[in-house]
Amino acid sequence: MALDPKFAAALALHRFGFGPVPGAIAAIADDPRGALLAELERPGAGQVAAANLPNSAQAGQAVAEYRAEQMARQKLAQQATPQAPAGTGNTPAMNPEAGAQAGGQPPAANGKNQQPALPLRLVQNEAQVRIEAALSSQIGFVERLVWFWSNHFCVSNNRFVAIAGSYEREAIRPHVLGRFVDMLIAAESHPAMLYYLDNAFSIGPHSVAGINRNRGINENLAREALELHTLGVRTGYSQADVTSFANVLTGWTFTNTGAALHGGEFVFFRRFHDPVEQIVMGARYADTGFEQGRAVFADLAAHPATARHIARKLAVHFVADEPPQTLVDKLVERFTVSDGDLKEVAKALISADESWTPARTKLKRPFDWHVGALRLAGGRGIVARFMGAQALLGEPMWRPPGPNGFPEHESAWIDGLAQRADIANTFAGRVAERLDPVALIDDGLGPLASAETREAVARAGNRTQALTLLLMAPEFLRR
Repeated sequence: MALDPKFAAALALHRFGFGPVPGAIAAIADDPRGALLAELERPGAGQVAAANLPNSAQAGQAVAEYRAEQMARQKLAQQATPQAPAGTGNTPAMNPEAGAQAGGQPPAANGKNQQPALPLRLVQNEAQVRIEAALSSQIGFVERLVWFWSNHFCVSNNRFVAIAGSYEREAIRPHVLGRFVDMLIAAESHPAMLYYLDNAFSIGPHSVAGINRNRGINENLAREALELHTLGVRTGYSQADVTSFANVLTGWTFTNTGAALHGGEFVFFRRFHDPVEQIVMGARYADTGFEQGRAVFADLAAHPATARHIARKLAVHFVADEPPQTLVDKLVERFTVSDGDLKEVAKALISADESWTPARTKLKRPFDWHVGALRLAGGRGIVARFMGAQALLGEPMWRPPGPNGFPEHESAWIDGLAQRADIANTFAGRVAERLDPVALIDDGLGPLASAETREAVARAGNRTQALTLLLMAPEFLRR
């Protein structure tokens, strides 16, 4: 049965985008699917204006210089005051938000307008670009795809400070509508990933460095590449495959961020590489140096288990925690026949009738809900405030709890609704006086709004309460 056009438009904006801005439902009601497909064809889709932002290597170099200068100042201060307690020259915390107050602002020792330290400033600059891209998009489907893939191939600012944002720009965005294998190799070879999953210091046991240093491999990247990034769990690979793949990836590292030239850039370091033929998933790979790793990744990208793993994750993210198997099967087929063309997979997601089920059971993750509230109410994405709220909501920007990224299922987020209500109320208190919450029901939900939600907002004691009720309505919380 065909959906009412306005219902389909509102559904499209919530399920595949970041939620409506005023007028958006009417703007795409003539052809909601066509509007989503048109986003995929927009020139520069998935890219952001970031000419003034440093690349990952530059950011890593800047942080290394900053830390060296801070250590030098601390040592000079200790020499000038010998009675100072020992241990004040520790390296700054890897977490760029360490010591930040609840609102996301670092403590100001010399006045409330003190600028954040360089590592946090780098993170905030990247975050501001990401937030603005979500707020300014008409629908946000491609941007949602960027966030999906960034979470799939996640890294953390807790490990390699201040480069998760540039990693997203360099490894994810250029390939978000390209081929999966290209994104896979770009992500796995990026310094942020090599450091996050400890491959930068992995040394082949038969390599020159391994023999001289009596050191061996680290299997983290190989294991997560198989289990999380490609095949998925329980798909036939063994511990022997993990070990062999880890040997393949030895030598994938990056230059020291403190180096004067090319610091923080990817390099294949042959002296670390295990110069041995390896067997991974039954296939033999001759020692061809860096190309040995590329060959394994190419075969993993084309493996049927990878198609199933990626298809199910996409369906879970956009449609339901337990998506229709027929939808998953359609995505598997398109992934396979298109040789992992991610634009074609995105088209298949939009074209499938199963993606448009009127039942809205999927709870939005905090990030999507937060951006949706700002879009509807015309709020500004003040970066420190936004990042502080995200930390309170349990989804701090670019700081996932582990290599498997932020969870998708409702059980991980349902207990945090009380924090969402607090943030919604605080936000509503700042903006409600310039808004008409009753009118915003049609802008933000349209035909998705139930009679109960309309009545609750209309009967609220004041505008702040009314806007809070709207932002916390089940129809606004779900896709």
